[in-house]
Amino acid sequence: MPPAEDSNVPAASNRRLHLVYDGKCPMCRRYVRWQRIRRDVGELELIDARQDSEARRELTAMGVDLDEGFALQIGERWYHGSEALHRLTLLGTRSGLFNRLMYRLFASPERTARLYPLFRACRAGLLKVLGRGAIDNLGRK
Repeated sequence: MPPAEDSNVPAASNRRLHLVYDGKCPMCRRYVRWQRIRRDVGELELIDARQDSEARRELTAMGVDLDEGFALQIGERWYHGSEALHRLTLLGTRSGLFNRLMYRLFASPERTARLYPLFRACRAGLLKVLGRGAIDNLGRK
């Protein structure tokens, strides 16, 4: 049976998918490496938030703090933090243990919003232990 469609996710035609994530965070790198997007959705371009890119410049101009979470672009619209994680989960396959687990955890937007701060705190702690600074795309730190 094909995966259920979500009315909150735009149709696959003419869709641009970009995921801006922290390339120095081992947890983030592993997540984006293991996440699988359904073929009918299209290709997902991975963009390191620590590198200069059009996506980073656009998000910075919009006031999106990339230290607060990754950002997902679907078409022309950007999603950030827990909403990005939820939408990415809906676009993913259910194949493999990792993707099934991610779906169980993050298919609900309410559950994702409750769990996301814990993952963000784990990321911040991990970066501190590893001696890696913030992305600081907004120049606040």
